[in-house]
Amino acid sequence: MQLIRTLRYFGLGFLLAFTLPITAVFAQTAANAPDSPTTPRLTVGQLRTKYADKQSRFMPVKGMEIHYKDEGPRRAPILLMIHGSQSSLRTWDRITALMKKRYRVIRLDIPGYGLSSHTTDEAAQTVQPVEVVEGLLDGLGIKKIAAAIGVSSGGTMAMYLAAKRPELVERLILSNTPSDPVDTSHLVQTPAFLAAQDRARKTGYQDLDFWDQYLSFFAGDPARISAKTKAEYWDFNRRSPEKHPIAMVARIGDGKQAAIEMAKITAPTFLLWGSGDPLLPEAAVHAITRYLKNATISKVLMPDVGHYPPLEVPDRFARWIETYVEAGVPKP
Repeated sequence: MQLIRTLRYFGLGFLLAFTLPITAVFAQTAANAPDSPTTPRLTVGQLRTKYADKQSRFMPVKGMEIHYKDEGPRRAPILLMIHGSQSSLRTWDRITALMKKRYRVIRLDIPGYGLSSHTTDEAAQTVQPVEVVEGLLDGLGIKKIAAAIGVSSGGTMAMYLAAKRPELVERLILSNTPSDPVDTSHLVQTPAFLAAQDRARKTGYQDLDFWDQYLSFFAGDPARISAKTKAEYWDFNRRSPEKHPIAMVARIGDGKQAAIEMAKITAPTFLLWGSGDPLLPEAAVHAITRYLKNATISKVLMPDVGHYPPLEVPDRFARWIETYVEAGVPKP
């Protein structure tokens, strides 16, 4: 029941943030430590040592250090990509590689995730999640983006940005984004995934098998999720415990304010959906369409794809982005 209550209010990612006790284990060892409840946590510094690369940049925003990447021609149309809960900007690695020759692609790690800093006490009390994205774009001097693209709760962030800053967001692309408090009563979970959750509840530790079962369950075709991706999720979700794990994640909450914000959106919107998602199937597309009543909606449903289309079918996802955005972007 705790799982169901949690997901109804927050959405998919908070299965992990709230139903599992957080252990206060801090790490000074490498990421190849034994995979068990005694495996040390990874500090942000250790994760940066392992995963930061020559494209990594850091910017102070609202007292927090935001890890972001800004790739592609400076004068090209800009695509902003926002990851979902329990994820990182690496969600967009393949899509960025495919699109950065034609577009300027900006992506970030939400505070508390990836290689960004922890959320400060002050920010948790005073900063709205959308202000993090605004601060990054303002710091980069960006006045217009061709499309704000988000998956899962990253789509929620993109919606709030489009509602607040209509002059900034030309187009909106949403993938498997909730519009109502999420109901999980219909989920039929596999025995292996249930066992992994039970093990994690008892130990306070989400082992590599947990992430294998999690990503497999929410995929349309589990074979599409690589071992490398699963290992990255394991690493990033054993970073030092967060005092404010969801403070900078955009949330639907009880849905009342979210409905008001969605009605403000006038930007043309593309719903690019994995309708094989066990959590947010085709019915969720119809629901979000009703809320986006002042936007011109286009839709593509991919019945063979689950909750994370950018991870499962990045090449296909990139082609659909390009097809949609090209309609409003002049050729060079």
